[in-house]
Amino acid sequence: EVQLVESGGGLVQAGGSLRLSCAASGYSFDDYAIGWFRQAPGKEREGVSCIKMSDGSTLYEDSVKGRFTISSDNAKNTVYLQMNSLKPEDTAVYYCNTKIGGFGRDYWGKGTLVTVSS
Repeated sequence: EVQLVESGGGLVQAGGSLRLSCAASGYSFDDYAIGWFRQAPGKEREGVSCIKMSDGSTLYEDSVKGRFTISSDNAKNTVYLQMNSLKPEDTAVYYCNTKIGGFGRDYWGKGTLVTVSS
């Protein structure tokens, strides 16, 4: 069974940092990309960053470039999102996601809440 479990969220002041973790299991971790998404209250879920395990290539949404860094520890089947210089507008539930198989079936974690106070 594919599982994605996020952790590391919390309350932080503006300008602070948090590191989110996404622990993956139940599939071949090295073969698929993992993405971080977020959903703020009253807004649609949006992509934040993703990493391709096969070559380590990464992508970032424009508003987080230079502040967030995605990385992976393939030995631990875990992806991290280091978030620095946090802003109140980064407040959201953060989810990790992977798409597996020829039809790209979506798997989501349950999310972890990040709250940035001004």
